[in-house]
Amino acid sequence: MTRSIDSSAHALSPPPKPAGCELCQRSASLTKHHLIPRTLHNKARYQKRYSREERLTAIVWLCYPCHKHIHRLYSERELADRFASLTALMNDDDIRAFVDWLATKPAGFKPKSPVRKRR
Repeated sequence: MTRSIDSSAHALSPPPKPAGCELCQRSASLTKHHLIPRTLHNKARYQKRYSREERLTAIVWLCYPCHKHIHRLYSERELADRFASLTALMNDDDIRAFVDWLATKPAGFKPKSPVRKRR
């Protein structure tokens, strides 16, 4: 994954925050989504596959609903193995359907989470 890096930014700095979510394009408060989850950074499998710089800078800025939806759908290993780029996230049918639906909602809209049954 290549990104243009601001010359004043450190090489391992996250990419600059955009005006809106990189998936749904809504302007809302944004969170950093690590394309290679931080819990896997010290695992040998991912250290071999991705450089330290890739592990630290492979970040996309997402609104909270998009970020939450991605983590609801996939495990951290699935995210690192199958969705280590913004393009891969956008090409997934389940994520794309949610993003297309969410993009029609106003900036402050937060979808309701499924209700969990108490035991």
